[in-house]
Amino acid sequence: MLKAYRYVLMLAMVCMGILALTPNVAAADSGTLDTGATAWMIVATALVFVMTPAVGFFYGGMLRKESFLSMLGQTLIITGMVTFIWVVFGYSLAFGTDTSGIIGGTDFLMLHNVDQSIMPTGIPHLLFMVFQMTFAIVTVALIIGGIAERMKLKALIVFLFIWTCLIYIPVAHWVWGGGWIMKMGALDFAGGTVVHITAGISTLAAAMILGKRISAQHGNGDHPHNIPMVVLGAGLLFFGWFGFNGGSAIGSNGLAVQALVNTEIAGAMAIVSWGMISYFHLGRPGVLGLASGAIAGLVAITPASGYVDTTGALVIGLAAGAVCYGGIQLRKKFGYDDALDVFGVHGIGGTFGAIATGLFATTAVNSAGANGLFYGGGVDLLVKQFIAVAAVWAFAFGVTYAILWVLKKVMPLRMTKDEERVGADIVQHGENAYDM
Repeated sequence: MLKAYRYVLMLAMVCMGILALTPNVAAADSGTLDTGATAWMIVATALVFVMTPAVGFFYGGMLRKESFLSMLGQTLIITGMVTFIWVVFGYSLAFGTDTSGIIGGTDFLMLHNVDQSIMPTGIPHLLFMVFQMTFAIVTVALIIGGIAERMKLKALIVFLFIWTCLIYIPVAHWVWGGGWIMKMGALDFAGGTVVHITAGISTLAAAMILGKRISAQHGNGDHPHNIPMVVLGAGLLFFGWFGFNGGSAIGSNGLAVQALVNTEIAGAMAIVSWGMISYFHLGRPGVLGLASGAIAGLVAITPASGYVDTTGALVIGLAAGAVCYGGIQLRKKFGYDDALDVFGVHGIGGTFGAIATGLFATTAVNSAGANGLFYGGGVDLLVKQFIAVAAVWAFAFGVTYAILWVLKKVMPLRMTKDEERVGADIVQHGENAYDM
């Protein structure tokens, strides 16, 4: 670990040395400050930031009580780690000048040239940067739900550091930073591919490499210890999602309102459809399932939220509950241990939402988008959505599998059986969530 810290410090010193020799080319504002847009984007940034600890409550409540604190602790570690990456080089590689379609340039290393200058959208460049930072943080946090209760903390940190650099940053550039998917014309308003598919598909690959938890092998790994905590986490995630999708309009305008309204409709409708399916399948609508249904609807509407009308949001939400309910049945059928159904909800839900964008998008909502199949646009957009989804699926799965395969050769990935039985709280942090 000391060697790793030395390498990080050396990288930071090199970056600062380069910047000392580089003139500041962002001295003048490029637009006029829009105070309304700036105020909304500050609020949206705070809302998205809340989603990361909310993930800890949502996931932690679904685990054994001996692992709850580890979920909360990991969200804190991820917040610090991803912030460091984003400031030093992550933002630059994601949103710096595109030259290849694959990765951004070095314009913004150490946030050089990222200051209070006003972007064409009317908000300070610094604000856009930190808004995007919160997306990167919560995306990485999603992964820990699928690999919970079995990975050593040191290995987890190394894995997620590399994952952020090799998967999240390039895909963010492809889709939002001027990369090849953006140039192709595929649409992703707030992160169906960038956030949910990358996290969900990577979780599937990680679960395959790591294998099942001891508790799952004995058939008792699916019993949440605190469902009220799950509902609290889901509620905070729903709350934060208004900033997640509404803020992706990068302004205080009608499009932000449309995205926010679509978000509420889709999340609520997925609760309805998930609950109904659960009733007919199991004879009762479980509260845990209703909370999961809400998240499924929110995931599915994310890429479409700024491109579809309220009818599209209603249909996407209703369908998402059914699609993701089926997605979690895949785990039971094929036997992989995606502990908290990150693949079933985020991977499958994000995929469905990205494809549904190609069906329901309409320029009547967003003139910068395109018309989907059901709005007179033919199959052109739908084909582009399929290409983007397939590319991100293959990239996220393949690179994640390779990262963990290599790490497995050089360091232990899993806790021992005794450590798993004791629980990650004591083993990783020396603390209990509950003093009993």
